[in-house]
Amino acid sequence: MMLTVMFLAAFTLTSVNSQASEETITYTQCTDGYEWDPVRQGCKDIDECEIVPDACKGGMKCVNHYGGYLCLPRTAQIIVNNGREDTAAESTGGRNNLIRRTPADPHRPPANPTHQIQCATGYEQSDQNVCQDIDECATGTHNCREDQVCINLRGSFSCQCPSGYQKRGEQCVDIDECNLPPYCHHRCVNIPGSYYCQCNSGFQLAANNHTCVDINECDANNPCAQQCYNILGSFICQCNPGFELSSDRINCEDIDECRTSSYICQYQCINEPGKFSCICPDGYQVVGARTCQDINECETTNECREDEMCWNYHGGFRCYPRNPCQDPYVLTSENRCVCPVSNAICRELPYSIVYKYMSIRSDRTVPSDIFQIQATTIYPSTIHTFRIKSGNENGEFYLRQTSAISAMLVLVKSLSGPREHIVDLEMLTVNNLNYRTSSVLRLTIIVGPFSF
Repeated sequence: MMLTVMFLAAFTLTSVNSQASEETITYTQCTDGYEWDPVRQGCKDIDECEIVPDACKGGMKCVNHYGGYLCLPRTAQIIVNNGREDTAAESTGGRNNLIRRTPADPHRPPANPTHQIQCATGYEQSDQNVCQDIDECATGTHNCREDQVCINLRGSFSCQCPSGYQKRGEQCVDIDECNLPPYCHHRCVNIPGSYYCQCNSGFQLAANNHTCVDINECDANNPCAQQCYNILGSFICQCNPGFELSSDRINCEDIDECRTSSYICQYQCINEPGKFSCICPDGYQVVGARTCQDINECETTNECREDEMCWNYHGGFRCYPRNPCQDPYVLTSENRCVCPVSNAICRELPYSIVYKYMSIRSDRTVPSDIFQIQATTIYPSTIHTFRIKSGNENGEFYLRQTSAISAMLVLVKSLSGPREHIVDLEMLTVNNLNYRTSSVLRLTIIVGPFSF
């Protein structure tokens, strides 16, 4: 086929003024497919293949020509003869299709105004016998969906989504602007095709509808009964000395010091008009107006008999026999009982029992190291092992060996008082001569009634 496209690109207008002089005015307007070149002072062809995105569909390649472009198979061969008729030969299925194009002068008017010309796809012949773009969007010849917007292009059109939507497949779906880099200062609310911003309590939107600014409640409408202090996003009320905020955090009431904090006294707070005082339970005394300190009754009021020893613990005291040994054991030193080797029954019993006493506060933090046991006599080639023999039926303790001759008793479960625990800690001793003996440390643990 023969494709001849001719364009009227620029023209001159001649007019005569009142002095009958002739003036020439050049208009720098070009027809579709051309643009004005200020250097050459003329119209030059626009390469649509470079500026129109995805100009050709279906795997076709774009070939620019004067005032337009062609979409050809990628196997087509283009032969250009400057100043002569151009031929594009496409070999398809053993058949040659010839496409001829004649370079058009954009400044030259049509040779024959009534001549029928053939325009490229997307263009049509105008009344001036030139090829002009078809506005498919205006004529309704596009195939855009109802939820899309038609955008006219040179020789074609594009289906785009309206503002606030994006294309996903063939559909336009709402863009959730709230998932994009932050548009809003505080909170973003997405709506179809758009969004709007909200502020946290105590803030209001600025004039730009994005930024949140603080509301000064104290200046706008002082809600406090006495003193108002503005803070970012809110406000706080304070009272004069001798008053405290009521439950509504606005009004002020007389201060009940004992109600302001459960830690104002270590044990118990007694409110009095304009002041308060702290008291302690039996066995304790007030120190520093608020703290409770244990009273050592063994030093102040020892009520134990002569054959008893007084043991002070947190919040009280107890009396224990000075000779704790039970048959067949005999007292050899303070708190140490030994089973004589001459007694046959002693062969099945620990060689010695040492009595120790300690006191701890109620609800002590766990785990906690509380007592260390250690061998007092060390012989060569001797091995010592340690274990809890009795008194740990509920698993409150754990014995950790810290060296070859010592171990540490660890409290692993919190104990509440008042109560008494008796724990037997046994040390087994063996040597390479098959000598074997054991000793027991009987530890009495008194747990006080309070955590102080």
